[in-house]
Amino acid sequence: MLQRILQILAIALVLGSQVAFAQSLTDRLNAAFGGSTEEDEILSPEVAFQLTAEVASSELIKLEFQIEDGYYLYRDKFKFSIDEADSRIDQNKVSIPAGKMKEDPAFGKVEINTGDIQLGLPLYRDRSQTEDVRLKVGYQGCKEDSVCYPPITRELTLSLPALIASANASTVDSVVPVTTVKTQSAQDAITDKLKAGNLLLNILAFFGFGLLLSLTPCVFPMIPILSGIIVGQGNDINPRRAFSLSLFYVLAMAITYAVLGVIAGLFHINLQAAFQNPWIISLFSAVFVGLALSMFGFFELQLPASLQTRLNIMSNSQEGGTLKGAAMMGALSAIIVGPCVAPPLAGALLYISQTGNALLGGTALFAMGLGFGVPLLIIGSSAGSLLPKAGAWMDSIKRVFGVVMLAVAIWFLERILPAQVGLLLWSALLIVSAVYLGALDGVDKKAGWSQLWKGLGVVFLIYGLVLIIGAASGGKSVYRPLEALSTGNNTTQTQQHLSFTRIKNIEQLSTAIEKAGEQGKTLMLDFYADWCVVCKEMEEYTFSDPEVQKLLQNTILVQADVTANDAEDRALLKKYDLYGPPAILFFSHNGQEQLPYRVVGFLEASKFARHITELMKI
Repeated sequence: MLQRILQILAIALVLGSQVAFAQSLTDRLNAAFGGSTEEDEILSPEVAFQLTAEVASSELIKLEFQIEDGYYLYRDKFKFSIDEADSRIDQNKVSIPAGKMKEDPAFGKVEINTGDIQLGLPLYRDRSQTEDVRLKVGYQGCKEDSVCYPPITRELTLSLPALIASANASTVDSVVPVTTVKTQSAQDAITDKLKAGNLLLNILAFFGFGLLLSLTPCVFPMIPILSGIIVGQGNDINPRRAFSLSLFYVLAMAITYAVLGVIAGLFHINLQAAFQNPWIISLFSAVFVGLALSMFGFFELQLPASLQTRLNIMSNSQEGGTLKGAAMMGALSAIIVGPCVAPPLAGALLYISQTGNALLGGTALFAMGLGFGVPLLIIGSSAGSLLPKAGAWMDSIKRVFGVVMLAVAIWFLERILPAQVGLLLWSALLIVSAVYLGALDGVDKKAGWSQLWKGLGVVFLIYGLVLIIGAASGGKSVYRPLEALSTGNNTTQTQQHLSFTRIKNIEQLSTAIEKAGEQGKTLMLDFYADWCVVCKEMEEYTFSDPEVQKLLQNTILVQADVTANDAEDRALLKKYDLYGPPAILFFSHNGQEQLPYRVVGFLEASKFARHITELMKI
């Protein structure tokens, strides 16, 4: 009955003249009420219409489209061009296979191509030497009774053989191997592997991705957090107990990553970015300050006696409560500690958003979270056997971790505080630690550990004073606190960082792209946020590299600051299928994004320079 009503409504809306369109609308509404199936999956255009190029001779280029079942390309929408002035393709002489007629809801009666098709492009050239040419291929297609893609333009770089002077050269049967063309960015390649690979291989691959990501700075704060939980157990800790705490922490973290990933993929809502709120960050930092004070012995973190008595009656629930606490801290760490986006995460989120397959996407992210947690399991489990069991040594270890907890709190607060305030907090932590280590005590002629700790305290004291000077002079980095002084005293010094023009929304970006096109320049768009650790790494180590700066001299540099994660930020990210920073996009002088050269995650200076060099060749 519902289907019949929907059909009547659809036909009435188009006044009886668009039967095919009405049927398409009915099918979509039925899917909305009846749930999605595998047939409802919408593939990306790169997957739906897979393109390969082959140089068949010095005067012929062959193209092959592998069109997925249920998809088609419009035969009259193909367009071909070559940028080089001495080479051209005659559009009227291109060989395109005959198609079949279809009543299309958008263009009426049209001819379409389906399945695998081969096209022949006759090439006219004026020069005889071997050269690289940039071939632009334009096409447009649809999914049967579903969505239609906007016009697509792909740029392929092909190496052409030298022209043969013989009059019979065109009859020579010589085929040059297919030129390898980079057509996918890292996250797109991962997305396609998810679509094509089997479940076991995907799980193993994402587990490996997690292992690699565990070496990134976004994960480092989790090590002292977990270690602090274990050390906080005091003399009762043992290897088995330490492993249990570590396992609950890692499992909760992995489950949280999976759940957040599914939510982000299905609804394009990045909850990790949303939790980078000043109030939430401040509250989380306060938790670590409280843990630090407990480590210092100011108070004991325990439940009220009456509540403890009730819980103890319920089958050793105190231990269970501790494990739940580790799990809760693991979940919070996943939400707040590491909001930076890396290619595997971006690929999985893109897969979920395109296919709606939350089960496979969530499983992959869970496997990545487990790989993420392997170092944490090793470190956490070993703490149970390496930590002293009793005595003054244990008290000293707890105080050390108290300082580490304060360092973690400052690390979080740096996301929301001015850089100079962050330097002052680090300075205070170092100076107070130096005093505790005896840096200001009188000279003790007795050799031993006390002298070593005192020497370390002197180093802390000196660097703490340097940080104060750096904060006062306008320094921003704890690694280079005196950078502002050195820059101010030498005006001819090489620029330390790239100079970006900040934009906020889609309209401002469109204006910037248009202006870049008018100047005949390419444009680089950097997505940045104050809470993005990897973004600051890119600024500190990659964008400051002289070679990178030289390569980008003629490129318009634009930066989208999405720190606030407000509606405009989310709209800008969604426009380019991004879920958060870091991400770097490149646009050609005609305003088209060079999608295969998109960068997600950290890229060191030498690799980024090679990436730009390769981009400039197209």
